[in-house]
Amino acid sequence: MSPAIAAKEGGRQRRAGSHHHHHCLDVRSEAPPSLALCGDGLPGGEAEVLLPSELERRARGYRAELGSILLLLVLYVLQGIPLGLAGSVPLILQSKSASYTDQAFFSFVFWPFSFKLLWAPLVDAVYLRGFGRRKSWLVPTQYVLGLFMIYMSTQVDVLLGDGEGRGPDVVALTVTFFFFEFLAATQDIAVDGWALTMLSRENVGYASTCNSVGQTAGYFLGNVLFLALESSSFCNKYLRFQPQPRGIVTLSDFLFFWGAVFLITTTLVALLKKETKELIPTKEETKGITDTYRLLFSIIKMPAVLTFCLLILTAKVGFSAADAVTGLKLVEEGVPKEHLALLAVPMVPLQIILPLIISKYTAGPQPLNTFYKAMPFRLLLGLEFAFLVWWTPKVKHEGGFPVYYYVVVLLSYALHQMFGVFCPQTQKLKSMVELEKSQHSEFQRHGDCAYYADP
Repeated sequence: MSPAIAAKEGGRQRRAGSHHHHHCLDVRSEAPPSLALCGDGLPGGEAEVLLPSELERRARGYRAELGSILLLLVLYVLQGIPLGLAGSVPLILQSKSASYTDQAFFSFVFWPFSFKLLWAPLVDAVYLRGFGRRKSWLVPTQYVLGLFMIYMSTQVDVLLGDGEGRGPDVVALTVTFFFFEFLAATQDIAVDGWALTMLSRENVGYASTCNSVGQTAGYFLGNVLFLALESSSFCNKYLRFQPQPRGIVTLSDFLFFWGAVFLITTTLVALLKKETKELIPTKEETKGITDTYRLLFSIIKMPAVLTFCLLILTAKVGFSAADAVTGLKLVEEGVPKEHLALLAVPMVPLQIILPLIISKYTAGPQPLNTFYKAMPFRLLLGLEFAFLVWWTPKVKHEGGFPVYYYVVVLLSYALHQMFGVFCPQTQKLKSMVELEKSQHSEFQRHGDCAYYADP
């Protein structure tokens, strides 16, 4: 589908918490979330635990932790900005007649969110105790992100080409945005880990809401809003009295603005937000990086996890090409990229509401039943997308496209979003069930769950 929809779906599908499942592993009975590496591995055998003071916070409800919840929301919004910007670049490249080979090469920029599990143990085990376990990574990572965005604002116009015989430098763009997404994925690891200790156990489920709402809002700002304000035709038609040859903002302007926002926000977090430092020793915690990676690979070698990995690696083979190319083909046929981006606006409520509705069907011992029932319809949408591409040039006229055409595209987006939600939700719950069945001894030795791998 359009990168405004498909790129976000290909990014993070994980949630830091859930209202329907336990979030932390109790050493006596509970099993961990999907592909969660458990045991925070503090040097000296320390662990972040809930002390009696936590019981007081729990009794007061979420209002007592409203400031922490709002902070998580802001951090997840910032996390969505790099994803949204990276998702907007394919549409810009398509408008500059980049080849599909170049588009495929650029898609590598989304890989860091899928492979962040490889360096997540490092983020979890190495830190400055006096500054804070999560802030030791969050603060420098966001500072680098902000400075990198400001530097990118001086170079991105050259990388995209000047339109006078010089085309986009796709290789340089890919390397630049890959590093950009790598920093965002590292920030994601730190925020997810902090969410589990920043909030009490009663309220930790709100981290899931912050993740869903915040990242969706950040993606909207970095993708839909940017593409609309960058388009001269959209701005001249809806926002200006006198036509201008350029949009209100450029990618360079947008990067500079959000770079400054990152720097200001990070400074406030570093100075004003303190981490909980109530620690007690335990005997069963991992001791450092080596033990953490050893635990990670022991989890990966479990039969249930290997089966789950095979599932998520092959689940999208049947429709990945249609999802990735349809939006680009529509732009190639003359559909304005800003119109495609704006059609994603009605999808924002769906992205928030659908997981809540579907969760009651995916709860229980057989969550993949919903996935099995939805998969045939998901595959059929590929044929509908092919028809949409074939039909587009036939309804085009001198003034653009008729209203009913955009209604059809919007309905296609809605169906894509509806059936697309079933896959990550059921896969995540399936892995939980399988891990609970496995009763692996490694899981029974560790406490807090710090981070997740994204399918």
